[in-house]
Amino acid sequence: MTAPPAFSRMASERPGILVIRGGAIGDFILTLPALAALRTQFPQARLTVLGYPHIAQLAVAGGLADEVRPIEARGLAGFFNPRATPPAELADFFAGFDIIVSYLYDPDAVFQQSVRRCTRATFIAGRHRPDETQTRHATDVFLKPLERLAIFEGDPVPRLRLAASAATPPSSRPRLAVHPGSGSERKNWPESRWAELLKHLADRTDLELLLAGGEAEGDRLQRLARLWPADRLTLAQSLPLPELARRLAGCAVFAGHDSGITHLAAALGLAGVALWGDSSEAIWRPRSDRIRLLRHAQGLAALPVREVALALADLLAGTEGAQPRQAAPGVSLDETKV
Repeated sequence: MTAPPAFSRMASERPGILVIRGGAIGDFILTLPALAALRTQFPQARLTVLGYPHIAQLAVAGGLADEVRPIEARGLAGFFNPRATPPAELADFFAGFDIIVSYLYDPDAVFQQSVRRCTRATFIAGRHRPDETQTRHATDVFLKPLERLAIFEGDPVPRLRLAASAATPPSSRPRLAVHPGSGSERKNWPESRWAELLKHLADRTDLELLLAGGEAEGDRLQRLARLWPADRLTLAQSLPLPELARRLAGCAVFAGHDSGITHLAAALGLAGVALWGDSSEAIWRPRSDRIRLLRHAQGLAALPVREVALALADLLAGTEGAQPRQAAPGVSLDETKV
């Protein structure tokens, strides 16, 4: 079966809304409240995301968008050249929408003007990133442009509702999800600290572990995986994001850094800890009261393993089945020296 052209118009009587969103995983997760607000305000509209398909498919999986089109299309570059003639296929694509919300970096409004020449749609330009000199949370920044559509009270909390993956069936023991990486090494807790923490948890609890990561983690995941009993380990490396999200949905607690995967875990409603570096907490922290930020005055590398272990113990305390291993009777996670 031949796939439809990337920018063919949809034959539909429904109103059309296009949200244009590039950026990394975290940027997209923090834009989910805007998608949810549009879905709520215009429930009959067909909502399309022009973005990176491997990221934006999360919105389709979570019911916040109907389809994704690739932002990497070569012809799109012409819309940033005021002298270029936009490709007919793309011009026709933009003409098929009633509302276009763009979060692209477009400081001189060249893209906006090019799109306006193709369509009568209401065009709304939003910031691609928050102003770091301000203290307004990113989700509020991305919701702000929708006031032009009389959307003033959108829920600022990113939410994804996905069923747990069949690849990680329910267990009588709680499952801890760990993502020991991020898009920048400066945001990462040292691997030696992760190793010490995982070795401690493997020895002292019966927890199952979902160890997640992608190409950025390289061989780190393989080295850390060797510290955990194989019969209680699920390695989730370089999975499609919707599948990773479904696997995370089956976990009880999460631990990670200032990263897109931490924002994903928060959007799924997981309790967890975020080992936080020097990013602005006011702007970038996961907008969930179930995620605790752990910081250290001397920098992330100085954050003690014991502090992370105690925070996880506290989160797991009310989780059925989170008991110390029988091999160490009378020893609870929070009593053990790390």
